[in-house]
Amino acid sequence: MVGSVKQISQQLVVLNQQVADMGEEFYKTYAHYLTALGQAIRQQLILSCYHVCTESYPQQFLQLSMGQRQQFQQSVRDLANQAQKELLAQLQPIDDQDLIEEDSDTDDADEENFDEDSEDEEFERDPASESQQNELEFLLSAPSFNKPAQSLTPLDQLARWQESLEKAIAKKLQTTSHAANLLLQQSEILPKRLPEPVLKASVSVEGSDPIAGNANLLKLLVEASGERSSKQGKSQESGESLLHLVAIHLRLSEIEFNDTTTMAERNKLRDLKKRFQTLGRDYQKKQRERAIAEAQDAWRSTWSHD
Repeated sequence: MVGSVKQISQQLVVLNQQVADMGEEFYKTYAHYLTALGQAIRQQLILSCYHVCTESYPQQFLQLSMGQRQQFQQSVRDLANQAQKELLAQLQPIDDQDLIEEDSDTDDADEENFDEDSEDEEFERDPASESQQNELEFLLSAPSFNKPAQSLTPLDQLARWQESLEKAIAKKLQTTSHAANLLLQQSEILPKRLPEPVLKASVSVEGSDPIAGNANLLKLLVEASGERSSKQGKSQESGESLLHLVAIHLRLSEIEFNDTTTMAERNKLRDLKKRFQTLGRDYQKKQRERAIAEAQDAWRSTWSHD
């Protein structure tokens, strides 16, 4: 038997405060996490570029003059520093409704850029990202999550904020990987005439072979029409050239695994999400109880005895 509407509403006020307190804890924990992750991305991006230049394409790197090498290395440092700053900038206030609506509007565009071939081909396929999504599945699939932004409950808002932030992190890794591959191509370390769609695909392609010792690199075998050089290790079939390519593909799970500070902060987020699940179940239970109590009151207010 449910309580009165007034009693349940008072209980929801208490739960709303608990959600607000948890939101503050989420914000602080994400701030620490993104700081650690940004430093790890900076280090692992530079290390990945080093491996590409010295192990995958040493001859192409040696063909650069000393000035070109120095310019390339400075560009790598600039890109790494920029990625570190932009990653931390993804952290926005939880009650920023404009950010929430903007994220909803840009989801389709993001999927077009990074997810053309499959609904599931994105960083969510990464084991760590999949577990993060599943932890909040009961919230994100709830009918209340599809409500307009102006009618979101504090629970809805926090769930959507967390999901949007995780998507932003994944997207930043993809755009940084793509920028690094473009930089390698512009410096003529990666093949100069490699089609742009191939470089874009390299940051989200699945089933690729990671390079031993550096999981943020991948091996690709791609078709590049018009290529005729035998120096790239290609064979020709029916007018198409098969090109063996090594490209940068920053993976969130690998970055976390290889950096103890980032992994420790991620574990704190996982603990928070478990608590959020429990709170979310209690919250939704009380919402349903209030709806039942309101419906009962409405029934009694219009029922007439014969």
